[in-house]
Order: sequence, then structure tokens, then C-alpha cells
Amino acid sequence: MPDGLNRSAQTQLRVGRLTKAHGLKGGLKLELFTDDPDRRFTPGATFALQVPDSSPWHGKRLELAELRWYNGMPVGFFADVADRSAAESLVKAILWVDQDPDEAAEPDAWYDHQLVGLEVVRDGRTVGVIDRLEHLPAQDLLVVKVGDAEVLVPFVKAIVPEVDVEARRVVVTPPDGLFEPLPDEPDDPPAPISGEQAEQAEQA
Repeated sequence: MPDGLNRSAQTQLRVGRLTKAHGLKGGLKLELFTDDPDRRFTPGATFALQVPDSSPWHGKRLELAELRWYNGMPVGFFADVADRSAAESLVKAILWVDQDPDEAAEPDAWYDHQLVGLEVVRDGRTVGVIDRLEHLPAQDLLVVKVGDAEVLVPFVKAIVPEVDVEARRVVVTPPDGLFEPLPDEPDDPPAPISGEQAEQAEQA
């Protein structure tokens, strides 16, 4: 259970991260992980917090008082966060909302349980299976079991361009070295030698 957050992966969805204190009245800049902030961030909405066990906010919920926009950047104001000092104690916290399992999923948003167990396909070949997700402040990671090893794959569009829950697979286009060497991948064939090199080899 990451960072002391009690949640069911089947009933909660990650919607935002608090990135920086804003002003002196407790405002916090938000990185949004939802395509529908007007629905998720309404006054009175409450969020479960993913924070370290040592945080004073561990085990607490956060209630939104108001969401404002400054130069295109969302800034949240929350109950019981009255000043900059309190806001700074929440920086890097990840916000989760309770969601009705029957509610339609947002585009490009998946629950953990939908992804665990999916095959990971690279260049048309299955290279592993998703074992779990790690939700870090900077980004999510897919933890992929490759034989007895684990490979950490950043869950970003550039590296994971396709998620097909119905087909039980995700397609990855990782940078060189992330899955190298691939299981059962043959070594590079020897480079062809010239006729002159062959003749020299016979004379040796």
C-alpha cells in the first residue's frame, strides 16, 4: 500500500497532485490527472491523500473549498489549509477520489486492478506481465515481471502508447536497454566476411 494510503484500487481514482504552495492564503497549485476537473474539483469534494507515513496529513482527507485558475494553472484552496505553511506541508500529496464502479471511466484512465495481469507486448512479442503499479509523485510506474526479474516502465504515452483492457495487453515502445536483452532473443548473427578474409583464415 503506497505511502500509507488506505484505498481499494477498484473504487478510487487518482485525479491530481499538489505541486507547489501558491500565495499566502493556503493555495496549492495542482497537476491534474483528470479530463473533467469541473466534475472532480467542485467545492465540497473530498479527497483521500497519498502521503508519507510521517506526514501530519497521513490518514486524513482533504476537502476542496474552491478551485481557481491563474494564467491557465489550477490552484486549489482547501478546508483547514489556512496559510502557506500548511500548504507547504501538502506539497507532493497525490489526490484520490471515491468512484462508483458503475461510473463510466474517463478517457485514458484505468484502475490498478484493470492493468494488473495484462501482457506487455513489444514489437509484436510478449516480454512480460504487469505485476503491479507504483504511484510516485512524479509519475506512475508499471512494474513488469520479466522471468524472475522486475522492470519498471514509466506509464506515459510515449512509452505505453496502447492499453487494451479487453484484449488483456499493453503495447510498449521503451527506450533501448529497458527490456534488454529480450527473453530468448538470439544473439546478433556474425558479420559476413569477405572472400579475402576467408582465404586468410584458411591459410592461418
